[in-house]
Amino acid sequence: MRSLDDIFEEYDFLDSDDRYRLLIDLGRTLEPMPDALKTDATLVRGCSASVWVYPVPCDDGRLHFLADSNAAITKGIVALVLAAVQDRPAAEVAAMDIAGRLAPFDLTRQLSSNRTQGVPNMIALVADTARRIATA
Repeated sequence: MRSLDDIFEEYDFLDSDDRYRLLIDLGRTLEPMPDALKTDATLVRGCSASVWVYPVPCDDGRLHFLADSNAAITKGIVALVLAAVQDRPAAEVAAMDIAGRLAPFDLTRQLSSNRTQGVPNMIALVADTARRIATA
């Protein structure tokens, strides 16, 4: 997965249509999430599309997430969130300002409110998971 900084470097130079395409392309790069993990327990509430996020704690304390969405642009937004946190130590993710890391993308200006309404819930789920694992 590309770093968030690398993604933003490309994103910053694109016009609105190309930014939309970049997000869709990012969604295509997500690691496949098995259908068996797409359950009510992994469903992110408040998203206009269905979004599933499943944490996979690694033995060394890092967090790896599997995620998917049934909408291409939403899947790209999921990929952006994961680019900020993927394979980082749980304690680091728990302390991270994920929304702040995503702020330069100005998603609320680029996309409709329907597309971005679930982002805070997705961020909260990732951060809560990291806090729970970091303190375990």
